[in-house]
Amino acid sequence: MKIRINGADADIRPDTEKTVGEILSVMESWLSGSGHRLSGLNVDGEMISAESMEACFTREIDTIDTMDISTSSLPQLLAESLMHLLQDAEEYEAAGFEEKALFAARWRESPQACMLAEQNPVFFEMAENVFSGRGIDPESLRKLTVERLRELQDPSSEFGKLLPLVENICLRLEELPLDLQTGKDTRAADTISLFSGVTEKILRIINVLKMEGYPVGEVSVNNMPINAYIAEFDSVLRQMLNAYEQRDIILVGDLAEYEMAPRLRTIHSSILNAAGD
Repeated sequence: MKIRINGADADIRPDTEKTVGEILSVMESWLSGSGHRLSGLNVDGEMISAESMEACFTREIDTIDTMDISTSSLPQLLAESLMHLLQDAEEYEAAGFEEKALFAARWRESPQACMLAEQNPVFFEMAENVFSGRGIDPESLRKLTVERLRELQDPSSEFGKLLPLVENICLRLEELPLDLQTGKDTRAADTISLFSGVTEKILRIINVLKMEGYPVGEVSVNNMPINAYIAEFDSVLRQMLNAYEQRDIILVGDLAEYEMAPRLRTIHSSILNAAGD
């Protein structure tokens, strides 16, 4: 039996595997470590659908001439799930009262919901709440979904667009000590919230860049591997947020101005160069 992966001949020779299901199980285990998943199967020129997959699994490989396996990266699969989620949001809004009441239960069984539950539980819960009539409204869900799609479909470009926002947040971090000392609590809280949001977005995109093969893991900052630098950044961030909760305004101000602002600039500029933007 000849096996092809994404159209290219694969040097894979079954050992003890006797059925299609056994071959695919081995493939799935191997792919999981590379950030890819099985996304399609063609056996002897016949595309295997979801309905016929179970029967195909038991088929013995001795009866097959050619098996064509398609794979997709996790970002690609997540993007597909989010595209379906946009359609789900439109369908939910157009549904009648009784249909809305049943929508969440039906949606939870969909492939896109299963993918989100596995790969992004927070986003899954947010969408589930929307379709259950709780949480944010469908329009807000659509806006967040479109933003995540940009991160997945063109991470390099989305990362580059963050530059003005990163600079603005860093300036606000440098002004945070004065804001805290002069009683500008609302502005200080906004700064912390914006900083946390931007940081989460940067780390999300870095993860996508890694999965898509960008050489971000090879970046070195001050003779420190980027992964170690980000881990140190995360540790200092937790210190700052804890100090903020404890109302230790001196420590919060010092960490924000002298640690977080320069580190955030450094992480963004270093990854931006590696992403080729």
